[in-house]
Formats: sequence, C-alpha cells, structure tokens
Amino acid sequence: MAYARSRQALAIAGVLGLTLGATACGTGDDKGNDKAGSAECAAYEKYQGNDGKKVSIYSSIRDIEADRLAQSWKEFEDCTGITIDHEGSGEFEAQLGVRVQGGNAPDLAFIPQPGLLKRFADAGNLKPAGADTKAMAEQNYSPDWLKYSTVDGKFYGAPLGSNVKSFVWYSPKTFKEKGWQVPQTWDDLIKLSDTIAASGTKPWCAGIESGDATGWPATDWIEDLMLRTAGPEVYDQWTTHGIPFNDPKVAEAVDKAGTILKNEKYVNGGFGGVKSIATTSFQEAGVPITTGKCALHRQASFYANQWPEGTKVAEDGDVFAFYFPGIDTANKPVLGGGEFVAAFADRPEVQAVQTYLASGEYANSRAKIGDWVSANKKLDINNVPNPVDKLSVGILQDPKTQFRFDGSDLMPAAVGAGTFWKGMVSWINGKDTKTVLNDIEGSWPK
Repeated sequence: MAYARSRQALAIAGVLGLTLGATACGTGDDKGNDKAGSAECAAYEKYQGNDGKKVSIYSSIRDIEADRLAQSWKEFEDCTGITIDHEGSGEFEAQLGVRVQGGNAPDLAFIPQPGLLKRFADAGNLKPAGADTKAMAEQNYSPDWLKYSTVDGKFYGAPLGSNVKSFVWYSPKTFKEKGWQVPQTWDDLIKLSDTIAASGTKPWCAGIESGDATGWPATDWIEDLMLRTAGPEVYDQWTTHGIPFNDPKVAEAVDKAGTILKNEKYVNGGFGGVKSIATTSFQEAGVPITTGKCALHRQASFYANQWPEGTKVAEDGDVFAFYFPGIDTANKPVLGGGEFVAAFADRPEVQAVQTYLASGEYANSRAKIGDWVSANKKLDINNVPNPVDKLSVGILQDPKTQFRFDGSDLMPAAVGAGTFWKGMVSWINGKDTKTVLNDIEGSWPK
C-alpha cells in the first residue's frame, strides 16, 4: 500500500496538537545573522553560512500537514537564514518525474516509495547524500531503514516520517468487560479469536475495497504474515523476486492469513461473510468494533483517523491498538512505510537542510506538533502527544524490532499495485491460493 495513500488518510486528521510554543529564535522575517550565535540557536550552528539562500522541497504532503511542516522547520529557518520553499501535490509521484525530465527538479523531494527513489538514482538524477547527512542518518536510524535509500552502495537520504502497519485495533472497554487479554503470540491470537467466536460475536471485521486500489489491505495481511512465518531475509527475497511469488513459503503465509480472513466463523463482523470483505471499504471496515459487532481489526496506525467522531482513541478509551503478534516473542517483525529525503541538487544549503531533516532536533520539533511518527532514535517519546503515535514510536525504537517496508511498494508497480491487489480480491472471493499465486507470478515483469 503506497505511503502516499497513507498520507492522504492522515491529511484529514483533526487539528489536535497543532499549537506549537513560540520559538525563542524570533517569529517574523528576522533570519540568519540576527540570531546566529544566540543560545537559542546553538543547535543550528553546524548549518550556518547559508544566510539568504533558498531550498525547494516537493512532496505529497498538503493541507494541515503542510502547515505543520512549515511550523516544524521555522526555528531552523530563523536561526540559519535559509528559506525552505515547500510545495505539496496530490499528483506528486507522476509530476516529480515530469519535473525532473523537464529540467525543473526540486532541490529535495520526500519520496515514499523506495522503488521510485531507486529509479531516479539509476537514471543519475539524484545526488548521493553528503558526508554530514550520511553520518547523521547512520547515527539516528537503524540499518533496516537506511538500506531502502541505498542504491548500488550509494546512500541517497534519510527517512523522514514513518507509519507502522503491524497493528490490531480493539476496544479496551470491551476487553476489560469480557476479561479478554491482549495476545502476545499468533497462537494466543487464534485462541482469543476462538473465545470471541464462541461468545456469539464475529471476532474479526475487515474490508479491502478502496476504489482503484481495491485489494491493498489484503496485501498488507500477506506481507505481515510473510514476515512472521518466513522471516525478514526470505521476505526480502520475495519482494525482489529472489524467490518466485508462488513459492511454498508464500503459499504458507497466504494460507495462514486465510485461517482468519477466509474463516466464516471469524469474519466479517457487522458486514456479513467472507465475501463481504471484498466490498467493504477499508475506511469503514473497523467501525463495527465501536458497536460491539466485531472485536478485532488489523490495520495501520493511520487508521486512528477513521473512527467516528467522538471516539476516544487511547489505552483506556473506546478503541486502541496492539502489536500484531509474531509466531513467538523472540523477535518483533514490523511492517510499515515512510518517506525518504532525496536530493536533486548538492549546493551547501541543500545539504544543510537534508542533514537537518535527519537530525534528532528536527524529529522532536515535528513530533511536538502532533500526528506524526518517526523511526529516528533521537525522538523523545515524551514529545509524541498522540497515544497511537506513541505506541508506534515505541515499537520502531524497540531493539528487537525487525522493520521491513511495505512489500507492494518494493515490487514492480505492475505487481505491487496491480496483480497482487487484484489477486487478493479473487482470493477473498473464493479462488484458491495456488491459482492466485501462479497468476501473480506469471505477471512479474521479465
């Protein structure tokens, strides 16, 4: 599932946490030399020497999220004299290529698909990150993250925002009333599902309808199960076609997902049977939890914005999330997404901004404003106001976490945003695993 779509879901978030304390570095157009050297601007000394320069950034981030971006780097602008000119577009992926080919590339772009970043790197359009950016990134991010912006041994930029997809949403109030416990392993999850089913409630609700992108929520299920049953190394082979799509290990993951998604005893609470999953929109799919018609819904952190108005999202609230458990507790495989700060220019001021965006100072500045998650190790979890975001950051910072990027975003678009999505719809509608996987394998570009 493309992170850009995740960002669109996030863009409708409320304005909670918008207030940012007034910066001590000044608020008007007073920039650079007026403030450089002041105590308030000490953290920005390494970026000095670029007063009066401009850096352009292009991304898919718009509306309230774009306003929050402007707030997040305002102190940097005030203290360095660099002006950041950000433009967000709903046509980002398509238009970035057009601009690059037309000689009108931005200085920096926030690229949400590693495959797209690789394409620009292979074409020679991107500038490798400078030594300072590389050092900052290696200090603040795990190798699991940095490999996605490394092409043929060259590092092109640090991550920025992130999301966690390995979540199961539930009602803490209902769990408390019924005496149900949050599961720690896959077997615990199945036992819990059986217990809920025996009580007369369908344990799971799901929906994979999403317009032209129908099917993507089911691909997230398969990716999460591949990480759990086959492990991160085999997952990497799968997303790069190191093993075929119809490999027995892939079939095992799909069938394990099927023990829930194709189990009439388990689904589809509030909507019908198994086939109703294909016609239920992903936005509505978890809502029956709020009326007691289902108990569990697997969906990413950004689903926090889909609950009906007035729903309290908290550990003691109407809904919350727990980590989608692994086969055991020895490892913690985590599926997610994010964007990377890639450079089309290497002027000193561009490198300064690229380095700053990889820093702990930036991550904490943005986090305080609200509704944002990062895998930056320097992010203080106490600066994250939203309970689900706090949970996400805790998982991303856990040393046991084995993070892997959304698989369909790593595959060729014809598969990851094409036959994989469509194949999952056919699978939900009754087609067998072997046939579906053979069809997807046959579609992989030669």
